[in-house]
Amino acid sequence: MNVDSIQNGIVIDHISAGNGMTLYDLLGLDQLDASIAIIKNVNSKKMGKKDIIKIDADIPVDLDLIGYVDPDATVNVIKNGTLVEKRKPELPEVLTDVIKCKNPRCITSVEQELKHVFRLTDKEKRIYRCIYCETKAN
Repeated sequence: MNVDSIQNGIVIDHISAGNGMTLYDLLGLDQLDASIAIIKNVNSKKMGKKDIIKIDADIPVDLDLIGYVDPDATVNVIKNGTLVEKRKPELPEVLTDVIKCKNPRCITSVEQELKHVFRLTDKEKRIYRCIYCETKAN
């Protein structure tokens, strides 16, 4: 399979196998009017298998969102066909409007204009809890 290199854009690499489509959806890449390649289950010496997303557009990407889905991913910025910056997302301390609270009694279920805010409570286990009701995110 051949996927052309991009001249100006973003390559999200080292995504754990199976998380590529999750990132695609959460980043809203389906709304972009640009060429996007999602390569799933690529052989990797380091990871065994991985996913890669190539975006042929110079867009801002939410590093917190990428860090939440896969903190081991890397974000490469390409300009004029050359790698100019490599970013390493981290597990964010706070997530706002990325996931929604599942607790039907949470105030976010009643007050629709409230933001869904989750705080990282256990970094090793990657556990986030709603700041309003302490419900654990899935």
